[in-house]
Amino acid sequence: MDTSLILGFILATVALAFMPGPDNIYVLTESISKGAKQGVAITAGLISGVIVHTTLVATGLSLLVFNNDIAYDTMKYAGTAYLLYVAYGAIKEAPLDVNVDVKGQLEPFPRLFKRGFLMNVLNPKVTLFFIVLLPQFVSSDGWSPMYQMFVLGAVFMTVSFLIFSSIAMVSGYSASLIKHPMFWVVTKWIKVFVLAALASFLLLSER
Repeated sequence: MDTSLILGFILATVALAFMPGPDNIYVLTESISKGAKQGVAITAGLISGVIVHTTLVATGLSLLVFNNDIAYDTMKYAGTAYLLYVAYGAIKEAPLDVNVDVKGQLEPFPRLFKRGFLMNVLNPKVTLFFIVLLPQFVSSDGWSPMYQMFVLGAVFMTVSFLIFSSIAMVSGYSASLIKHPMFWVVTKWIKVFVLAALASFLLLSER
């Protein structure tokens, strides 16, 4: 595998993990209202769901994409359009209505893990992100595309778990921040910037 591609994928993963979205916002609000351990349990479930998405993409699309120029170009331009569409949707997003003052009842780890796992697996947007991004970081030399995608999936899981767990751990310092209107303005434009940057990268990428 190409070291520069792996480093690029790590940077993209960090950007996606910090990009405000339903998953990390949910981890944050649950951690604030119920404690960091609850947020880490949800994170474990969310990250485990990545195994399903990685397997679907690596086994079902790798050969199609890398052995067919038309399929590769179609994936590239469709992925670019999708990322720009999501960025446009982010511009119109309204702030989430969250109540961080109410302390919720603690739940057992298996229940939280299952909830996070299902949230991730049943989210088609996660699969679409993997379909769009993983092939762009696979080298044409060395290991087969399928094995490279599994490695990238493991990298994604590791980086995302560390970041999401960190979000859970610092949640106690974030309660006042998340209630401030400016928080949602800033996070909205961070999301738009990240999505637009990924779309540009995808459009300019070459096999």
